[in-house]
Amino acid sequence: MTALTPLDELWLTEAVRLREQHAGPLDDDEASRRARATAGDLLTRTKNRALWLAERDGMLAALGHWKQGARLSLILLAIFAVVSGAGLAFAALGDGQTPVNVFWALGSLLGLNVILLISWALGLLFAGESAASLGRLWLWLSEKLARDAQAAQLAPALILLLQRKRLNRWVLGTCVNGLWLLALLSALTLLLLLMATRRYGFVWETTILGSDTFVSLTQGLGTLPSLLGFSVPSEDMIRASGDSALVIENARQAWAAWLVGVLVVYGILPRLVLTLLCFGRWRAGRKHLALDLSEPGFVELRERLMPSSERLGINDAAPAQLHQVQAGASSIESEGALLVAIELDDQRPWPPKLPQSVADAGILDSRESRRTLLDQLTRYPPARLAIACDPRRSPDRGSLALIAELARCAAATRIWLLPAPGGDALDADRLSDWHIALQQLDLKWADSAPLTWLETGHE
Repeated sequence: MTALTPLDELWLTEAVRLREQHAGPLDDDEASRRARATAGDLLTRTKNRALWLAERDGMLAALGHWKQGARLSLILLAIFAVVSGAGLAFAALGDGQTPVNVFWALGSLLGLNVILLISWALGLLFAGESAASLGRLWLWLSEKLARDAQAAQLAPALILLLQRKRLNRWVLGTCVNGLWLLALLSALTLLLLLMATRRYGFVWETTILGSDTFVSLTQGLGTLPSLLGFSVPSEDMIRASGDSALVIENARQAWAAWLVGVLVVYGILPRLVLTLLCFGRWRAGRKHLALDLSEPGFVELRERLMPSSERLGINDAAPAQLHQVQAGASSIESEGALLVAIELDDQRPWPPKLPQSVADAGILDSRESRRTLLDQLTRYPPARLAIACDPRRSPDRGSLALIAELARCAAATRIWLLPAPGGDALDADRLSDWHIALQQLDLKWADSAPLTWLETGHE
C-alpha cells in the first residue's frame, strides 16, 4: 500500500464521517484510544481515528480500487475523445470526391466545441459551478468501475470536501477541457494526414448571402492565425472559390492552411489555456483543503478524542523498560514482559509466581479494567505479552476481539490456555474451538505457563 497523501487522509476522514452519518456510529473504542494516545490537536486525532477505522473496515483498500477505476474511466474517456476527434476530421473533409465547403467543414470541426465551451464558461461565471457533464460522467464511471461496496461514500465525500473550497469547478474543468483538447488534437492530426495524402478542393456556397460577407468573414477569422504564420486566402481567391464548379488550383494550400490555423487558434489554444488554468487553480487550491470540524459528526468526537480532564503539557515519564511505539514499523520496538488474565473465576489462584522481569497486569473482568490496560499498552507497549484464558469458557466474539486488541498492542503475544482446576480434563470440543479461533487470529498458544518465553524471549 502506497503512502497516503494529505488529500487521501482528508478524503477518508470525510468518508468515515458520512458513513457514520448514514449508518450510525462505528465500533471505535480501539480507534479512539489509539487516537488519544497520539500527540496532536483535535484535527490530527480525528484523522488518526478515521484512518484506523478505514483500514479496519476495508475503506482504505476501497480507496485504491476507486482510484484504479478513476484512472481506467479516464483512459476510456480519452479513447472516446480521440475517436470522436477523428470523426470530426472525417466529417469536415468528406471522402475527397467533391469539393469541401470550407464553412461547413469549420462548423463540423468547431461548432459543438464552441457551443459547449460557451456553456461551460457561462456556468462558471453565473452558476458558480459548471454543469461539466463529461466530468460528472468521469466520476460516475469511476464509482462503477471501483466495484467495491466500501467505496459507496468515497465519491460523495470527495465532492463535499472539494465544494468547501469551491474546487469542484477546477477539477471537472481540467477533465472536460483536457478531453476536448485531446479530441481537437486528434482532429488536427487526422486533418493534416488526410490533407497530406488526398487532394481536396475548397469552395463556399450560399443562397442568400453575398460574396462580400464571406470575404469579410474569412479574412476576419484569419487575422489571429496569420499572426502565427498561417496563410489566409486573398480576396480574389475567396471570391473565385464561391463558384462550386471551379476549384482554383493555387488556392488549395491557402484554404488548407486557413482551416488548420482557425482550428488551432479558436479550438486548440483556448482548450489548452483553460486546461492549464483549471489545473493550476486545482494545484494551488488543494493545499488549503481542510475538514469542517463544526460538522455534527466531528463535534461529537471532541470529548472522546480531547477529554476535558486530559492533562496538558508533559505527562509522567514512561517506565525505563518501556518505549513508545514507532508508528508504521512492522515490528514494534518495545521492552518488558507482561502477563494478563481474562475473566478467571475465584477457584483459580492468581497470579502465579513470576520472574522479576515479568509484570502482572491482573485479571480483566470489567469494561473499565480493559480500557485502563489498553490505554496503558497503547502508550507503553510491551515486547512480550502472555494472555491467560480459561478454555472451559466458549471463545465468544467479545473475548476474541479483546485478545486481538491486546495482541495488537505488543510486539509478540502468546495465549496461555489454563488447565482445569483440580486436574480435571478439559472438554475436547471446546478446546478445539479455542485452537481454531486462535489459528484464525494467527496467534500462538501453549498449554503450560510461557514464563520462560516471557522472561527471555525464547521458548
